[in-house]
Order: sequence, then C-alpha cells, then structure tokens
Amino acid sequence: MAGLAALAIAYVLSQFYRSFLAVLTPVLGSELGATNTDLSLASGAWFASFSAMQFVVGVCLDKYGPKRTAAVLLAIGGGGGAFLFAFATQPWMVITAMALIGVGCAPVLMASVFIFAHTYSTARLAILTSWLVAFGSLGNVVGASPLATAADAFGWRPVMMGLGVVTLLTACAIMVFLRDPHRDASFAAGAGFSGYLELFKLKVLWALFPLTAINYAAAAGIRGLWAGPYLSDVYGADALMIGQVTLFMALAMVAGGFIYGPLDTIFRTRKWVAIVGNSLSLAVLVYLALNPVTSIAQTTIIFVLIGVTGAAYGLLMAHGRAFLPAHLTGRGVTLLNFFSIGGVGVMQFATGPIVSANAVTGQPESGYAALFAFYAAMLAISLFVYLFVRDARPERTKLATA
Repeated sequence: MAGLAALAIAYVLSQFYRSFLAVLTPVLGSELGATNTDLSLASGAWFASFSAMQFVVGVCLDKYGPKRTAAVLLAIGGGGGAFLFAFATQPWMVITAMALIGVGCAPVLMASVFIFAHTYSTARLAILTSWLVAFGSLGNVVGASPLATAADAFGWRPVMMGLGVVTLLTACAIMVFLRDPHRDASFAAGAGFSGYLELFKLKVLWALFPLTAINYAAAAGIRGLWAGPYLSDVYGADALMIGQVTLFMALAMVAGGFIYGPLDTIFRTRKWVAIVGNSLSLAVLVYLALNPVTSIAQTTIIFVLIGVTGAAYGLLMAHGRAFLPAHLTGRGVTLLNFFSIGGVGVMQFATGPIVSANAVTGQPESGYAALFAFYAAMLAISLFVYLFVRDARPERTKLATA
C-alpha cells in the first residue's frame, strides 16, 4: 500500500510537470525571453519524450517490473530535469529540461496500471485507472494558482529546486516501499520490442488508437500551455488570474476522472460512454472556436467543461486492455499510453505554428479561434473512426483480485 501511495504521489508530480508552464508564461518570457513558440516546443518536448519512452517502459515493465523501472527513471529524468529547469538561462535549456522530465515521468502511471492489471479483475481497471488519474490531477491544481502564489513569494527558481528534491525523495520511496506483482516467469523471458509487432497486428485496436490520441489533447494542451497565452493576450490577465482560471480547469479534470470511472460499469458499455463524453467536448470546442472572445467568467466555465469531458483516459485504457493478451500487458498499456501522450505531444508541436500563422495584428483572438477549431476538427475525425470500434462490456463485479 505504501508503494502504491508513492506511485500516486509520483503521478501527482507527473501531472504537475505537464501543466505548469501556462502559469510561468509571463516570467519565462520576461526573464529568459521565451516566446509562445519556445513554450510550445518545451511543452511538446515533455510529451514527445514521454511518449517515445513508452516503448522502453513497456519492455522494462514486463522484464524488470514496475519498482525499478519507475524509481530509476523518475530519479534521473524527473529530478535531474527539475534541477536543470531551475538553473535555466536560455529557452533551449527549458526545452531540454522538459524533455528530461518527460523521460522521468514516463513510467509512473504505467507502473500503476501494470500493477492493477496483474492484481485486480479487468472489469475494475477503468475505475481504478480513472480514479488514480483523478487523484494525480491534483498536480494540475498545484500547478495553477498555488504555483503562481509560490513563484510570486519565493521566485520560480527556488520553487523548481524544491520540486526537484521532492521528486528525488518520491523516487526513493518507490524503490523502498513498492512491491512488484507476481508474474509468470515466461513474461520476462518473452519481454522484447517484438511484442509491439504482435500488438499492431490486433486489428481490434486500430479504431481505438485515434480517439486515444486525441481525447486528452485539448484539455492537456489548453490547461498545460495555451490557457496562459490566451488569457494574457485576449483578456490581459496576469499570472495570478491565469492561475485562478487554470485552477478551476484543473479541479474539473480531477472531477472528470472520478465521474468517468464507474460509468462503464453502470451502463455496461465503454464505447458509448466515450462517444457521449467526447461529443460533449467537441460541442464545447466548436462553441469556443466560434466565440473566442466573451468574458473571463464564461471562458472559465468553458475550460471547466473541456476539463471534465476530456478525462476519459482511464475508460479508453480499460477499453483497450480488454483486448490485450496477458503476456503483453506491460507493452500493451504503454502502447495505448504512447498514443494518448504522443497525440498531445504532436498537437503541442502543431498548435504553435497554427496560432502564429492565424494571428492578426490587433486581433490576437484570431489565432486562438484557429487553435480551438483545430482541436475540434481533430476530435471530430477521431470520434468518427471510433464509431467502428468493438465495444467491451464490463460485468458488474465487486472490487476483487482476479
């Protein structure tokens, strides 16, 4: 239990690191000369390194287990990246630090999902994963107004150094307290990158990949990066105001994880819960694209709705897990996570040029209207493909070991 608690804390840190740049936008711009494009690259670097590492993490989980995989990478990548960020003097150092932190955070959630998949029944995977994601989303909360307040009081460099220390201590706690689940010896013997070729041959997963890649992209992109520039450019919001708005969105993402968690069991369908939830997200994004300038209060409500409806990650992971062979559990869940986080990373890289290309002097909202329209278009396409996926209907079972 103490080991899972350490993993949960590590996931809070992971959620924090992927979303805190929005709050530091003004200070990184004034002190380091970081532009919106630089910050887009930095945010994208986190997601790109995180997603690329999923293939390595999947093999390591099946071969070495979650304890060593999570503890070592979190200490080296997460702790080292946080310290590099604290001492950054140029935008490229921020980008490099974010890439390192992405490497460190890559195994945290997957280590937890791996343990769940080998310990609890498949029917409970959605609720366990969703609730862990909801708890971890507290990192989004800390990365909003609390971070803005701390950075204002102590400076952003000391705050980042403190986070580096916390990250190292958490990695040590994982190594000391976490226990690897029992696995058949054949799992480790068969662990290798060739397992991913087996997974790609499972046609049942093909229609699931696009929505897995796009579902989280708008919520993560807006909360983690674009909320700051958008509120600053369109409404003239300062860091504290940005922190307050993103705090509400972060809380919504927490709530979304708890809301999605039991719905597949209640309605006995994963497919249609995901379709309804993401259709609501699509409708909100279309509205925001057509109405990029309203008021901060209305924008906050819209961001809250995007945060709630974009929290279907655990549900989609459980949907995909239902089709995975047991001996490919580690590589299977990391492949799904690769699409989820990789989709966010690709979207982060793509959205910077979109905003810049559509910006009009004196009308900053034009670039952001294009941004929200792009999110909406990609979500619509992925939803259409998802209509062809096979449903997975969980039984109404008690939380019990398999």
